[in-house]
Amino acid sequence: MTPEASLSAREPSSDVLAINPVLGRLAMVVTQDLALPLFFRRLTVLGAEHLPLEGPVLLAPTHRSRWDALLLPHAAGRRRTGRDCRFMVSIDEMVGLQGWFLQRLGCFPVNPRRPGPSSLRLAVEMLQGHQQLVVFPEGRIQQDDEPLRLMPGLARLAQLALAQGVPVQVLPVGIGYGHSRPRPWDKAAICFGAPQPLEGDGRRALASFTYKLAAAMQSAEEAARRAVGRPRGAA
Repeated sequence: MTPEASLSAREPSSDVLAINPVLGRLAMVVTQDLALPLFFRRLTVLGAEHLPLEGPVLLAPTHRSRWDALLLPHAAGRRRTGRDCRFMVSIDEMVGLQGWFLQRLGCFPVNPRRPGPSSLRLAVEMLQGHQQLVVFPEGRIQQDDEPLRLMPGLARLAQLALAQGVPVQVLPVGIGYGHSRPRPWDKAAICFGAPQPLEGDGRRALASFTYKLAAAMQSAEEAARRAVGRPRGAA
């Protein structure tokens, strides 16, 4: 893959992926004013001072539940930072009626196992427009306490963006719940860590960045889990 990789004919452009204003407002009300307060008895946000209010940002959260995708806009979305969370979503999720809604809420597809140049190029285009992108580096929901295993897509995206002069900030994000599988009236917390620098290029730089990012995500998640009374090793 080269920085000059172009969008394929079937890939939507960042202009096409604008958030539908009506569906965007409706989704905000349904999720942040109804679903989250009714399901969780306490929502805690830690490290909000690390969230940039401008410039290109990549949020790299741990992935423990489908609730993660609702917690992130609550903690880092328009009401808190003045801008939306744009999600890079597994291609398996962007199908049917669900895919129709997700696309109109500003999400776009990627194959987490083999991220293609067109998907990465589209993401860089969004970062050039100073968007805030969310990429789950694990690629799937992981509910056990094993060490984090990150897919290569986020590191490649950050490296490609920097190669094109986009000063992207990569923030590790940890998410914790009162139980490994969130249940009604549970507690939830989200912790934003300090931006992680990507230095150099090539495979060695990518491997080093991925290792440090995983450690920072793990640390942020531990802070979130402590906030809900479920530190690592607890049931």
